[in-house]
Formats: sequence, structure tokens, C-alpha cells
Amino acid sequence: MHISQLPLTALRAFELAARHLSFKLAAAELHVTPTAVSHQIQQLERVLGVQLFQRVHRGLVLTPAAKSCLLPLREGFDGLARAMNTLSAFKEGGVLTVSAPPSFTMRLLMPRTHQFLALHPEVDLNITTRMRDPALAGRTPAEEAAILRDWVDASDVVVVYGSRPQLDAEVREIVPLSITLLCSPALLTGAQPLKEPADALDFPWLHDDRGLTYGGTPYWTSWLHAAGVSGPAAHRGHRFTHAALAIEAALRGEGLLVTTPELCRSELASGLLVAPFQTSVRLDASYFLLARRGALPRVNAFADWLEATLSS
Repeated sequence: MHISQLPLTALRAFELAARHLSFKLAAAELHVTPTAVSHQIQQLERVLGVQLFQRVHRGLVLTPAAKSCLLPLREGFDGLARAMNTLSAFKEGGVLTVSAPPSFTMRLLMPRTHQFLALHPEVDLNITTRMRDPALAGRTPAEEAAILRDWVDASDVVVVYGSRPQLDAEVREIVPLSITLLCSPALLTGAQPLKEPADALDFPWLHDDRGLTYGGTPYWTSWLHAAGVSGPAAHRGHRFTHAALAIEAALRGEGLLVTTPELCRSELASGLLVAPFQTSVRLDASYFLLARRGALPRVNAFADWLEATLSS
């Protein structure tokens, strides 16, 4: 029988009647009368040329023919339901789940989400934070890829910090990163001079520990080397796992910070933070956006918007 000839209404009535072994209960679920269900079953039996139920006192009994087709029929209806759910996900609206590192979320994403929502008011954002564990902890590239794949399967959009993921997914580099020395301008007005990079040795230091965590080399070590300054080991000073916390300490004037200026765009533009020296070090790490291939329209819209707004 061709799919266009399938009596779907009658098949649905049969599946429900078989599940409940009752025309009355099937009718209640379909919001029709038991007589209507009985007529649907009789029509189906005529089309198929087989008996589906034996009518017994106060109930129904499935025939061997009915029992043989019931499981694949239920699987077919389940497949139709999944197909309809998949198609409905392509509506313009819906929930968009975004997972990103805490500092990226606080410093770059949240201050801008109102722009996306103004463009797409039909979308509801669900934002969660998650840090990518460093691959240095004994993981193989395949194990790292498997973890990221689980993240991508669990969220519509995933943002990660580090090297380019080797993953069967859409991967976009959205924020290339560099490091430089930043501080509050209040530190420059004190009696202690900060006229050349070597003067940084006399100031308190703040540490954005992403360099140590993900690359093995502290940001301070990389910057001092690039600036041609030799001095004490770059482990003294206050340490912060999250860049956002280190940046807040720098804004309060607690010390000099070597970090990624890409996370401090508004503060640098307003003068709340300054970069006293031009020395900058390009990092191998970046922020990357990950999404499933063939993603929903709202996912592509968000990915395009985020890439554009962060590159502007």
C-alpha cells in the first residue's frame, strides 16, 4: 500500500483501541464517540482484509494479525511525532541555549545581548556558563573532541577559549586574542613612575591565570619577555582564575594586569583602563564559536550576529 493510501485516522484509532483494549477509552482520547471509533476500526478491517479485534463480553481481544503489526505501528507514530517536533523547531521563535566561559559571558556577551533581542524579539535566550578544561590534563585530542561534542549536543551555541577545536561541527574564530599590560590611570598619578616596561617590576601585580591554566606560560612571563624585561619569577601578586575578576581588581587600582584587552573594550574606550605600553603579544588561543552543522535558523542568526558585533 502506497503511503498516500494509508488511512491514518483509522490507524490511530486502532492503535489507541489496542492500547486500552477499549473503544470507549480510545474515543475519549480522540475526543470522538465510541461509535466513531468502532466505524474506523471496521473500515480499517475492510481495507486490510483482516480482523483486528475479537469482541468479547465487556472488552476486546487482539487477534494475531493485530499483535503482529502493533509494535511497528507505534514506532511509526513515534517517528511522525519526532518529525513534527523537528519541523516545529524551525519556527522563527523558540529558546536559544548559549554556553560560554564566565569571563566571556560577563565582559562581552551580556552587555550586548539586548542588541540581539531587539533584532529577534521572538527568541528567548538561555545563557549558561562553562569553562573548557585544559587539554593538558592528560586528555588525548579525541577525548577533548568528545567532551566538546557533548557540549555542542547539549547547547545550540557553545563558546570556548583555547586552541581551535578539531571537531565535526561549525567552528568560527570570533575573537582572536592578544595580551598587553593594563592598569587604572590612578596608578600613573602616584609617586612611583611607570615610564618604561622595567618599571612594572616595582608595582603590585594582578594575574589573569588563563595563560598558566591553558598554555602553561603565565601572561606576565610572556609579556615581560616580549618587552625585553628580565626580573623575578612571574608568580608574585594576586591570582584570579576568571579574567573578569582580575579586570575588576585592575579597575579598583589594585595593581598592574597583563590580560586580553579584547575583554576590556568599553573600559579602554572610556579611559577607566589604560595600556601604558605598546608591547602586545598575540596568543595562540582565541574564543571560538561552536554549533551543530545544519543548525536552526535562530542559531545561525545568533552566530552571525555575535561574530559581526564582536568584530566591529
